[in-house]
Amino acid sequence: MEVKRLFDFLTVQVERQSQAVFLSAKDVQADGSKSWKDYTYQDVQTLSDKVSQLLLHAGLQKGDKIAIISANRPEWNFTDIGSQQLGIINVPMYPSISEDDYAFIFKDAGIQFAFVGDAAILKKVQPLRDKISGLKGIISFDKIAGVPCLKEELDKIETVDTARISLAKNAVEDEDIATIIYTSGTTGNPKGVMLTHANIVSNLTAVSQVLPFLEGERSLSFLPLCHSFERAVFFAYLMLGIHVYYAESLDTIAENLKEVQPYCFTTVPRLLEKVYEKILAKGNALTGVSRRLFFWSMKVGEDYELGVSQGIVYDIKLYIARKLVFSKWQEALGGRVHFIVTGAAAMQPRLIKLFTAAGVHVIEGYGLTETSPVLTTNRVPERERCVGTIGMPLPGVEIRLAEDGEIIARGKNVMKGYYNRPDLTAEVIDNDGWFHTGDIGTWVEHFDQHFLKITDRKKELFKTAGGKYIAPQAIENKMKESAYIEQLMVVGGDDKKYIAALIVPSFQQLSAWAAEKNIPADDMNLLLQKPEVLTLFQKETDHYNRRFGKWEQIKKFRLLPQEWTVESGQLTPTMKLKRKVLQEQFKQEIEALFAENQSSIK
Repeated sequence: MEVKRLFDFLTVQVERQSQAVFLSAKDVQADGSKSWKDYTYQDVQTLSDKVSQLLLHAGLQKGDKIAIISANRPEWNFTDIGSQQLGIINVPMYPSISEDDYAFIFKDAGIQFAFVGDAAILKKVQPLRDKISGLKGIISFDKIAGVPCLKEELDKIETVDTARISLAKNAVEDEDIATIIYTSGTTGNPKGVMLTHANIVSNLTAVSQVLPFLEGERSLSFLPLCHSFERAVFFAYLMLGIHVYYAESLDTIAENLKEVQPYCFTTVPRLLEKVYEKILAKGNALTGVSRRLFFWSMKVGEDYELGVSQGIVYDIKLYIARKLVFSKWQEALGGRVHFIVTGAAAMQPRLIKLFTAAGVHVIEGYGLTETSPVLTTNRVPERERCVGTIGMPLPGVEIRLAEDGEIIARGKNVMKGYYNRPDLTAEVIDNDGWFHTGDIGTWVEHFDQHFLKITDRKKELFKTAGGKYIAPQAIENKMKESAYIEQLMVVGGDDKKYIAALIVPSFQQLSAWAAEKNIPADDMNLLLQKPEVLTLFQKETDHYNRRFGKWEQIKKFRLLPQEWTVESGQLTPTMKLKRKVLQEQFKQEIEALFAENQSSIK
């Protein structure tokens, strides 16, 4: 059959391999232990049909909206597919957003039913029942007193009205809205991105043509399903017949990787950076020959050039490094990983080289919720990758650079618009159908192909008092290559003669360094004031400043003792800096950086 709607992928797999396992998640046994519970394609279809029946019984119909607020688990998918089959629009939300954001989205979207994962989420959502007149009910995935439990509600359904569900499915068109995803944004209220079945299906079809997914292989999923990236990835796995395992939590990823031994998975750069930092910490703890061999292998990896023959001598060195050191990297990722897809932020080029040298292909891509989401991606063949870029456009996607360098895109994957905001839609989609991303980019020629490189966010560019433009992201990404820098935000402005930075150190690396120097590290506030620590970060700053023009160099910095988090409201759910929030929270520290009588080190 021709696939036009997202739920059609499940229909196809049920027809092809109904009893093959598709989903697995840890299930708590009677004795408190956990074991993997499997769901075949037929199981997923049966449970999704029951969700459809439940929604029909509740009086919902095509065009109505439900919310799903939960960590990744199979119930998320049953609810998603079950609602889609009726033409009901799923509005997924992050469990970590504020109560105010929940209230805004529920009211703006007109949510009628909410599906919540656990008691903590329920506590945030429950008060909305008195505030949102259209909210008819709340159903939980976990068993919680006083709230209907999804499993129990589905168990009550003995027979499904397949004829009625089939009729509802036939009424769903490919141009109908499949989901409304509210983007967090760095300022203002969230915007509801309307994506049709046709938007997402076109994107999945294009991605499947350029990445080597293999039917029957395994993947581990831990990025939030409420984000357009992992949501699309789920349907890609469904389309291509890949067995999906859900990680128990972010804390168990390392353990779950060893259990599942995935062929591929998706992630964000920060997770791979943490893997690297743990490996580096183990290397620093070695002594003698083992330590020398470790850092020799790291140097071999850093010298790796993708798609370029470096001669027999280098090949021998790489073979030794892979055999003795890099094999441990593979083991840390499960032992069978062929490729990893990463997005949301720039990956350090040095780490891409190191992972590739270790036999793990890290594939950077780029897109936005508004583009369903993928626009460009590097490929697995090394001559179809360019380190430091976000790859080449997907088939069927047009990419151009506007006169000011802004990346603009056109294709079937571009959203229908922002829900209830035709004014905002008109601001980003022009009369010719070009979507304006807000990112500034340039083309890079490599191996006779053109790769796209992001240089900064259009709205984040600023000028110094000297009239020089500053692209903060480019500076931040380069500075974060330092093993001692976890997070960094460049600060400055039109009235400032220079730029400065707020720096959150990598506390793990800094503590290890302090231990080597016999410097007490029990109190991070005191440690960051030590002259030796300030000198260390000045040296790191000076090292990277040499890569920039004089107007781009960081003249002063301030070390901060706490990491910025999503929960604190300092980062978006996709780990992007909320610059205005940070600027307000650290207003005094920033003002001090530009005081005339301040030294260069803070």
